[in-house]
Amino acid sequence: MRVMVVGASANPEKFGNKAVRAYLRRGHEVLPVNPRLARDGARIEGLEVYRDVTQPPGPIDRVTVYLPPTMGLGILDDLAARGDVGDVWFNPGAESPEIVERGRALGLNLVLGCSIVNIGEAP
Repeated sequence: MRVMVVGASANPEKFGNKAVRAYLRRGHEVLPVNPRLARDGARIEGLEVYRDVTQPPGPIDRVTVYLPPTMGLGILDDLAARGDVGDVWFNPGAESPEIVERGRALGLNLVLGCSIVNIGEAP
């Protein structure tokens, strides 16, 4: 599975890093997205970091989001415009009623829940 982790982090204590490691352990191809780290040329768990959700090559089987809801709302249009995105997971704390409403209006397959637990890992 090709997984875009939006809000990926280099800090191993943050869920955006825990997700990267969990998906790597399960053998998935991970595409981390973090504008600040991409600008600085940093790597996460040895992986190239992308600036925004439009950059990783597709198709993308799963997007898992670790952003505050106000920021998460801002990526929905770009995800929908890609046309090659499968499930879009909004992890606990990243979801909001506005995200659900907008995501559904755009035709995205939104899933609310912990994507780490979904693949059989403990966060």
